Amino acid sequence: MRQAIALVLLAGAACHSRKLPQRAATDSSARPAAPAFPLRRDSSDTSGDRPQVISDPSVVVFWLKGVDTLSSDDRASAFDDLRSYTAEVASVLADNDIQLLATRSDTLYISLPNKQRRAVLLSGLDYPYGYVLVDPGGPERILTGVYSGDDLLDELQAYFDLPDESDSGPPRSTT
Repeated sequence: MRQAIALVLLAGAACHSRKLPQRAATDSSARPAAPAFPLRRDSSDTSGDRPQVISDPSVVVFWLKGVDTLSSDDRASAFDDLRSYTAEVASVLADNDIQLLATRSDTLYISLPNKQRRAVLLSGLDYPYGYVLVDPGGPERILTGVYSGDDLLDELQAYFDLPDESDSGPPRSTT
């Protein structure tokens, strides 16, 4: 009898839930991509599957289920390049208050000033991965495939009208 009681107490103690530290509340539809890239190569990853509503200047990295049509080597290479080149421009985006988000959803919604939304469909593009540059109030720009860090930075500077890095230093004096 004592062994049965001890076993029940031990089982109860093992099943007793402990209070976990609370995390800061975040909107599950907007998943920051930097510093940690939350998407995985695996198409069974469901993080970021819900369509996002974009209301601020943002760069959305997308990785759709259509990548399953690529060979595993090509898929791995594309994903690693996408993650690496995104990391190269993350600080520029942060310095200019541009959000870096990630999604697996084939639809984004752009918040319009009149409380309406414009849908942006990402399925059926040249590549099932890439970037969407969004500045609400203007047209979005979709970049499919992988862009090198320099090419991506050029696209960001042109779209968001960012200053060129060479313009940021003091002017050189000439004589």
